Amino acid sequence: MNEGFTDGNMTPQYDGSPYNSGGGKGMAIASMVLGIVSIVLSCSWYIGLISGILAIILGIVYNKKNMRSGMATAGIVCGILGIIFTIVIILVAASLATALGLSALDIYS
Repeated sequence: MNEGFTDGNMTPQYDGSPYNSGGGKGMAIASMVLGIVSIVLSCSWYIGLISGILAIILGIVYNKKNMRSGMATAGIVCGILGIIFTIVIILVAASLATALGLSALDIYS
């Protein structure tokens, strides 16, 4: 009958913990989604690079404001991997273009 109440007056006691209804994970989710997008779309350098940077920023901000979250950490890691993949793809494309004797100026003229 007195479940959840600690005194005889039937009033709930505050235990000092902040109220958390499970909400407020939007930045962690956004970080993880952007990190995955940066890996998947790393062949499109501008999308992969921008989404990777945003994933890292959102993940770090979320981890600093709240307790560490697995989703935010996954977003940071995926963002870093997406940026690395994007840079590797840019370097491979540049070296391939150089080996074939192409330049950006030749393509647009």
